[in-house]
Amino acid sequence: MGSFLSKNEFPVEGRTVLITGGSRGLGLSAARQLAGKGANVIIAARDVGKLEEGVAHISQGARFPDKQRFHYIRADVTTAAECARVVKEATAWNDGAPPDIVWCCSGSAHPTLVIDTPVEQFQTMMDSNYFSCAYMAHAILNAWLRSPAPADADAGSSRKTPAPPARHLIFTGSFVSFYSFAGFTPYAPSKAAVRSLADSLSQEMNLYAGARPDLPRVRVHAVFPATMPTQSLEDENRVKTDLTKALEEGDQVLSPDECARRAIAGLEAGEELVPTSTIIRLVMTSVMGGSVRGGFWKGLANTLLGWVVLIVMVFIRWDMDSKVSKWGRQHGASGMLGKK
Repeated sequence: MGSFLSKNEFPVEGRTVLITGGSRGLGLSAARQLAGKGANVIIAARDVGKLEEGVAHISQGARFPDKQRFHYIRADVTTAAECARVVKEATAWNDGAPPDIVWCCSGSAHPTLVIDTPVEQFQTMMDSNYFSCAYMAHAILNAWLRSPAPADADAGSSRKTPAPPARHLIFTGSFVSFYSFAGFTPYAPSKAAVRSLADSLSQEMNLYAGARPDLPRVRVHAVFPATMPTQSLEDENRVKTDLTKALEEGDQVLSPDECARRAIAGLEAGEELVPTSTIIRLVMTSVMGGSVRGGFWKGLANTLLGWVVLIVMVFIRWDMDSKVSKWGRQHGASGMLGKK
């Protein structure tokens, strides 16, 4: 599973996908591309105007316009009650069946130096990035895993039936899920927590796969998008220090459409951790810990890359530390040019 020889591990034609944060950025691009592969799509976000525009945009890319359906739900998914409501409404719209795929794309960033960060932003970052995933996971997994067994299910039967298609729960991480640096202290822990949530849930789902073979298997993934030139990035840059911007120089920038394309390709290949740029993949290989490696050959490649990157990271950390120290000597502690 997950090797380059495997079949499409992420079929979406005729299935229903729920995407939080689906009215813009990566979420909107992913929704449009999944519609192009035949999925029914529900997007959830706060702004009704953006949601209406989003559904119109998504529906224009439908593969089967006469068969596919599209819907939006206005919601703030930073609370458990709202996530439960979204799943309930999505299930009702989907003729009583919970969505087959849930992709958590909602989130926000406030990249500032820690002492300059309004204290409430630490909670906001966790709510927006981590708890929006944890609460949605709790809601959809209860809908998927507490379903009653089929009436004709017989635990002792030797009759074999084809395995039902897997369901997929997808989180959205970041480069800083693996490696953070000056100016991302309020944000990075929330994204590192998302990666940890994906790892632990991935293993936990094996319990239900073993105990309830009558239910579709649940696959858990985390996608790690590259920097994207979106409104969110513009908002981040308004509070980001010049030091942080300097440390980011050289980052690979991809459009939301390209990020979504690479993410979906990784999901189709069966990857559980899905980097969308070369630099993210290289850094990821050095800190994968107990994460699923994605099959023998990909696991071997990641291990070999990890050995190389472990050495390279010594020099990268030294270089980053040197740049920050030099900045302090030349420009002071504000992190901004021309402001001591």
